[in-house]
Amino acid sequence: MFDFSGQKVVITGATRGIGFALAEAFVKAGADVAVCGTHEDAVQQTVAKLTALGGKVFGQRTDISNPQDCQSFIENTVKELGGLDVLVNNAGITKDGLVVRMSESDWDQVINVNLNGTFYMSKAALKVMFKKRSGSIVNISSVIGQMGNAGQANYAASKAGIIGLTKSLAKEFGSRGIRVNAVAPGFVRTAMTDALSEEMKAKAFEAIALKRFAEPQDIAKAVMFLASQDAAYITGHVLAVNGGLYI
Repeated sequence: MFDFSGQKVVITGATRGIGFALAEAFVKAGADVAVCGTHEDAVQQTVAKLTALGGKVFGQRTDISNPQDCQSFIENTVKELGGLDVLVNNAGITKDGLVVRMSESDWDQVINVNLNGTFYMSKAALKVMFKKRSGSIVNISSVIGQMGNAGQANYAASKAGIIGLTKSLAKEFGSRGIRVNAVAPGFVRTAMTDALSEEMKAKAFEAIALKRFAEPQDIAKAVMFLASQDAAYITGHVLAVNGGLYI
């Protein structure tokens, strides 16, 4: 059981799926949590759900592809929660399609949210962590960023870029006591995978050594480990949580 009592944790894309599971897990572990999402109603609903668990929670509608939004969210988090110890860059989108049919807009949107958003949010958070000479950033990459996938060139490029960004930030800020790591999930059981046909699920299970999709809580535990003092000497690492889909 991880203990984040007194820790101030920021989680992007926290209104559903993996992001909400992360926020819920950190609140249950005693952290004060700041969450963001692209829709105001969803953000406020998430704040209400997390507050009901007994946590101190701040939420703000944020477009992470906008650097000013990211800076505002981090500044307001520090004001509302009193600091910043952990940043989890979870928010991401997909706009799949074969390269020859992929519009420049679909390419740009995925890169802007997934990769640029991770950079903007990290930059804003690092300004706070740099001054206090401590902090932990965990970026959510993907197995697709490690192995590639037909029809997901934009998503694969963004998630591979996150791995390179993670390693670079780890080297750049390690001397300031700031650790930067990444988690690379495989298939995770969410509303998206629940909608797959049984045939498609069976085909996916064939490629996964553990023969099941991850639960969102599986990803949350990996993130919490890397964010915790149990991983105090780990930085620049990419932790694969894919059930043996890619080894």
